[in-house]
Amino acid sequence: MDIRKPLDDKAIGLMLLLCLAWALQQVALKATVADIAPVFQLALRSGCAAVLVALLMFSRGERVQLAGGRWRPGVLAGVLFSLEFLLVGEALRHTSASHVVVFLYTAPVFAALGLHLRLPNERLGALQWLGIALAFSGIVIAFFGGGHEAAATGAARASLWGDLLALLAGAVWGATTVVIRCSRLSTAPATETLLYQLVVAFVMLSVAALVSGQTRIHATPLVWASLAFQVLLVSFASFLAWFWLLRHYLASRLGVFTFLTPLLGMVLGAWLLGEAIERSFVLGAIPVLAGILLVSGHGGVAQLLVRLRGRKIVA
Repeated sequence: MDIRKPLDDKAIGLMLLLCLAWALQQVALKATVADIAPVFQLALRSGCAAVLVALLMFSRGERVQLAGGRWRPGVLAGVLFSLEFLLVGEALRHTSASHVVVFLYTAPVFAALGLHLRLPNERLGALQWLGIALAFSGIVIAFFGGGHEAAATGAARASLWGDLLALLAGAVWGATTVVIRCSRLSTAPATETLLYQLVVAFVMLSVAALVSGQTRIHATPLVWASLAFQVLLVSFASFLAWFWLLRHYLASRLGVFTFLTPLLGMVLGAWLLGEAIERSFVLGAIPVLAGILLVSGHGGVAQLLVRLRGRKIVA
């Protein structure tokens, strides 16, 4: 019997904190870009978080199950996870944190498309198709609506390139979700799946940082604070809190809250980093956020529409 329940005040408060932490991670990476390359910081974050997850599994008596071939999709998920954050790290070198967080969180749209093609029970409904149309129209506006004025300048071209990398990172994140849902990882403990991703990310991102000469670090207090935040709060504590919520509350209701992350990312980028938010980017971000909301929370939106229609009939 499903014992998951609707959201209460505790779940809502925890989800708001999680969205805030997920939005702040891009801001923290951008704020320390002069002292440590984002790719190298992400490599260190992945390695330290992998140790913490391994210790947690050991304390619970959990082991990585190599029998049955579950490691193959695990490694593939790890490669995609690494590619996602490699793209995020490079994007942050060229564009603003607010742009990165909005384009990165288009991942549910790409995941919904992939799952629609792979799983019969994940077919998209009318509201989700509307959400996908809104999201992609917003992307077009954000890219080509005049937000990169004077595109002939090097800075404008670099910003456009960073936005594209962030959008590709969102697509790769969506692909990672499809791999996990459509493979043996769908029945694996969440800790095992995360461990695959973190270990492979540590190796691949470390190699990428080394090959590209991005291993320099100027150990300022801000860098140490950012690393502690990324390891302890983002890669470890937020993961534990998220899966605890999934075990106790309805996933469809929780998913609606995730659309707050790109919205908070835009606000925090402007507030903490002084990033300019172009009018055309805002005009594009609005349909993107609306599309994410429809794709992720279509069940709740449909119920709301039914209730509103019922009230109108009664009136």
